[in-house]
Amino acid sequence: MFERTITVNGVAKAFAMTGWRIGYIGAPEFIAKACTKMQGQVTSGANSIAQRATITAVDADPSVLDEMVAAFKSRRDLVVGLVKEIPGFKLNVPEGAFYVFPDVSYYFGKTLRGQLIKNADDFSMYLLSEATVATVTGDAFGNPNCIRFSYATSEALLTEAMKRIKEALI
Repeated sequence: MFERTITVNGVAKAFAMTGWRIGYIGAPEFIAKACTKMQGQVTSGANSIAQRATITAVDADPSVLDEMVAAFKSRRDLVVGLVKEIPGFKLNVPEGAFYVFPDVSYYFGKTLRGQLIKNADDFSMYLLSEATVATVTGDAFGNPNCIRFSYATSEALLTEAMKRIKEALI
């Protein structure tokens, strides 16, 4: 299987190095060389600090991630529980990353505090203005009925954000 296996990964989510945009590939040499030719034409400028941090992260004992994984699971469970208290949100429990992606189409066509919600864009803008919580619409992620928000922050901030969202929708 080794000669037929390609692993493509990055450090953004696995090592909480979001925004650094450093990726890597594990593959047979002939494939890696072909990818290098292509990659060299479409990306450039990975800064030296991000490169050194990536080397340190990849070389580290994988057990260093155990605490981070446990923290994200706890945050996920907290947010999922709080989302379930909000009428109209439909949610699958995420098994990876650090985002929830609820379907909010229940609110489409409704007027909230004088604002007509036609779609997820309107809904996201409504949450930003009324709850001061930033979300991203699901259009860019394949589902225009959804919004996406991160749980990569403290449990206290997550609890407050979900409280604000719930209050803005009641």
